[in-house]
Amino acid sequence: MAIKIFVTGGTFDKEYNELNGQLYFKDTHLPEMLQLGRCRVPVDIRTLMMVDSLDMTEDDRMMIARHCQRTAEDKIVITHGTDTMADTARVIAQIVKDKTIVLTGAMVPYKFGSSDGLFNLGSALAFVQILPAGVYIAMNGRYFLSNNVRKNKKTGEFEEGN
Repeated sequence: MAIKIFVTGGTFDKEYNELNGQLYFKDTHLPEMLQLGRCRVPVDIRTLMMVDSLDMTEDDRMMIARHCQRTAEDKIVITHGTDTMADTARVIAQIVKDKTIVLTGAMVPYKFGSSDGLFNLGSALAFVQILPAGVYIAMNGRYFLSNNVRKNKKTGEFEEGN
């Protein structure tokens, strides 16, 4: 069975507007990233939303959790903005118990060329295949349990602890 990938936006998929200097969403970069990474794992990509995680609502988080619950796949990767990724992971963990779900994101947009997104996506795809059922965050080659992770806003890295 394929790995389900749910796209929710975040820095992963942001584009740069050269005219006004702002970041915006157009389309997901996931197919291009998977091709560039020579991914041979079967995946099924579905875009749920394209939002900055700071703009994500509790209703959005519940909708993501419901999609995880309803999909036939038991291995799910979710691309998500890093600022509230841990919040979404905790909501999903309260609702979905029998699947392996890995959230990942990027600190730098993929289109900038120096993004950590490709590495994080590859890590998430590997972790989702080997970890037991549960909800995790994969960033910088590490994975964290959903109930024991936070983004350190001083270092720009994820670490254990709430």
